Amino acid sequence: MINFTSVSPQPRAFDVDWIHGSPSAKHNTDPDIQVYAYDEHTFVLRQNMAINYEAPFLFLLFGNDQAVLLDTGATESAEFFPLREVVDELVDDWLTRHPTDGYRLLVLHTHAHGDHIAGDAQFIDRPDTLIVDARLSNAWKFFGFDADPSRIAHVDLGGRVLECLATPGHHEAAVTFYDPHTGFLLTGDTIYPGRLYVQDWPAFIATVDRLIDFTATRPVTHVVGCHIEMTTTPGADYPVRTTYQPDEPPLELTVGHLRQIRSAIEEIGERSGSHAFADFIICRQDG
Repeated sequence: MINFTSVSPQPRAFDVDWIHGSPSAKHNTDPDIQVYAYDEHTFVLRQNMAINYEAPFLFLLFGNDQAVLLDTGATESAEFFPLREVVDELVDDWLTRHPTDGYRLLVLHTHAHGDHIAGDAQFIDRPDTLIVDARLSNAWKFFGFDADPSRIAHVDLGGRVLECLATPGHHEAAVTFYDPHTGFLLTGDTIYPGRLYVQDWPAFIATVDRLIDFTATRPVTHVVGCHIEMTTTPGADYPVRTTYQPDEPPLELTVGHLRQIRSAIEEIGERSGSHAFADFIICRQDG
């Protein structure tokens, strides 16, 4: 049995050069899915921009009894986006090193937007697999948020227990995951280096406040969302539908960015529209 709690997580930079698209389709040599092993039990996947400009990040975390795949990307077709094949290879490789009978795969989501759930169909017929529908009525029932949205739910992968929080604002069914093993706070589209689209302003404020309070009592190494949309020029983003982003900042943010977003909320006040800050742009859509 792997002990996932023996050592407190330590912050370290992601040692990876993310695929970021190509100037033209004919010059695209990137893999359909980039796989980065943060450690031997934690994998970050990025979809190729040539397949879908959203280029979302997905997360595969292994425990002793089951693995969890957080989000399934922006493309349904396995022909163009072979997510099932890649995940199966990673699971098979992990089980070669850590043989376990009856090992399961759990498919969860940060929220229900199409670029995070399109690949669900590839896992429907996969043995020993549970797919939790990302829509509000299903996802929040699974976590128990339908009865108590303020609760902290737990998903036990077998010695690796994720803490899960209801974090609406960007999407009504948004969920944030904290992994004590890595110290990752996995925030989906709620917090990331890009355009933070806010559908429900009061809910977003409450979510940011909750995340600040939550991270005050946990060792968070990185705040990790599902996209990169900013450039390395402070306050400047790539246009929507960009498929070549050679000047990207890192994916990972910090707890300090949560406080920066809270300060930005105060600065924005009651103004709707887009508001650019150094490492993110808040797009208030409810005004």
